[in-house]
Amino acid sequence: MTRKAYDTDLTDQEWAKIEPYFSNHRTYKWSKRELVNATLYITKTGCQWRMLPHDFPPYPTVWSFFRRAKVSGLWDTILTELVKKSD
Repeated sequence: MTRKAYDTDLTDQEWAKIEPYFSNHRTYKWSKRELVNATLYITKTGCQWRMLPHDFPPYPTVWSFFRRAKVSGLWDTILTELVKKSD
């Protein structure tokens, strides 16, 4: 089932910039793009983890993804890529 897009979702161009960072990651039930979109929703709106809308992956899954990405340095890399200006 496809969910309605949020203003905080990655564009296709933004996803193309960061997708290579996930090429060596295993695929689970939730796509990496959805996990990034959910994390960006939390980051940009400031909502509590438990208040994450139900059409995103479950908040414990999103929190776990974010925690691992933050500890490994991947989250900072993602943010750096997203703020780079296109040539």
